[in-house]
Amino acid sequence: MLSAYDFHFIQEKWLPVWDKLAPFRSGDASDPRPKKYVLDMFPYPSGDLHMGHAEAYALGDVIARYWVQKGFNVMHPIGWDAFGLPAENAAIKRNEDPSIWTYENINTQKASMRRYACSFDWDRVLYTCDSEYYRWNQWIFLKLYEKGLAYRKNSPVNWCPDCQTVLANEQVIAGLCERCDNPVTKKKLSQWYFKITDYAERLLDDMKELEGKWPEKVLTMQRNWIGKSVGAEVKFNIEGRDEALTVYTTRPDTLYGATFMVVAVDSELARELVANTEVQGDFEKYFDSVKSASDIDRLATDRAKSGIFLGRYAINPVNNERIPIWASDYVLADYGTGAIMAVPAHDQRDLDFARAMKLAVRVVVQVEGQEDPAVSGVATSGSGVMVNSGSLNGLDSAAAIGKIIEELEAKNLAKASNNYRLRDWLISRQRYWGTPFPIIHCQKCGEVPVSESELPIKLPDSKSLDLRPKGTSPLATATDWVNVKCPKCGAGALRDTDTMDTFVDSSWYFLRYTSVNTHDKPFDRKEVDTWLPV
Repeated sequence: MLSAYDFHFIQEKWLPVWDKLAPFRSGDASDPRPKKYVLDMFPYPSGDLHMGHAEAYALGDVIARYWVQKGFNVMHPIGWDAFGLPAENAAIKRNEDPSIWTYENINTQKASMRRYACSFDWDRVLYTCDSEYYRWNQWIFLKLYEKGLAYRKNSPVNWCPDCQTVLANEQVIAGLCERCDNPVTKKKLSQWYFKITDYAERLLDDMKELEGKWPEKVLTMQRNWIGKSVGAEVKFNIEGRDEALTVYTTRPDTLYGATFMVVAVDSELARELVANTEVQGDFEKYFDSVKSASDIDRLATDRAKSGIFLGRYAINPVNNERIPIWASDYVLADYGTGAIMAVPAHDQRDLDFARAMKLAVRVVVQVEGQEDPAVSGVATSGSGVMVNSGSLNGLDSAAAIGKIIEELEAKNLAKASNNYRLRDWLISRQRYWGTPFPIIHCQKCGEVPVSESELPIKLPDSKSLDLRPKGTSPLATATDWVNVKCPKCGAGALRDTDTMDTFVDSSWYFLRYTSVNTHDKPFDRKEVDTWLPV
């Protein structure tokens, strides 16, 4: 009878041989074999690997070995996504430096991967917490800053009271922090953003190149995430206000059906409209009652509608009708202009709000076979024949859109416009264990970028810092690190004390793998052209 297979003996015998021979080391650009780049998602070093890792890396391993057997020059690299909250929180709990905990886990995981015998190229390893890697995060940031694609603004952000840091929209799941499962609130802070909205149309256009190559479900999810809508920006005058309010709508044909206006309760406009009025006190009470709701909750169609009349009126530009202005949480401050013209007959959320507040409902699109929404409680949608709409009467709704835009453009009251659900990427985090921003703040000169020759801006030693979350970055207390001279005027200045979202680290690592031994640039163009696409 055969004895049991001794895994440990076999591993210990052959792993040193594999280390010496490096059978899965990829060739360079001069290698004549056809190239193949097999990319696995790199792990987060939060402890040892588990069976889920083994399963995932087995799939990549099979693919890499297949192409090796087919005679290809295969690059199958591995690394560690090593910055982030778990390491920092673990360090706080253990009262030790996050880097110590991180590299201990990396060494443990690396040993496990060797025992997996995965076909990784161990000469192409990277660690995102290594300053040799994150210096290029800083370099990329500076290049985007030069082009106006990295900027800082004061705005309401998702705030996790438990983690004491801001979260990107994608890190809020059903109103909860993806890390700690605690409720997320809104907080107004000055934060850094990447201007990804400038690329919304290009992202949509490039998806055409993926049709038939990516699952249609994934493409649909991506298109919905970008959320392009075609419509018009329409100007509404507000009584007692010099400046007109611009409202974005996808249905300008329904302007005659706008019977009220709603502004986001957390918008600057709402506060402006109630400032120094008898409504201000009640407005603040309403704001406090809804401010903790997530955007997802606020947009839920089955959520009871609430709001407050601001005591102000707008003028509908198509019929000069005075329409009341309300504030509610079902309108988002950062979508469009943070205000909507409400057409309750033809929008379900507007209808629900109108019924709750006993506001007028006026049908302007007659859709065959559908009841009056004021009676049925169901808004009519889709195309139909225009009614109660002045010069648009008798037209189908599609034709009415072009006509009303043309009429209002002639009066400088509207213009055709596109809008996107996509938001700029919030990349600031109020924690220690991440990439420092290469920006200095000077009272005289404002924001001053650090010279590229000074990169990397390394993290200070954490031993003298209190890393416990307090709502501001621990880096602010690193006095020797944060206090510097302004590069422009030489006066005393302060380093930016936020750190970058770890998704910045993982947004370009696949490029760095091609050039891990290149030290004067983030990646070598010749190597990238050799290996990509993945």
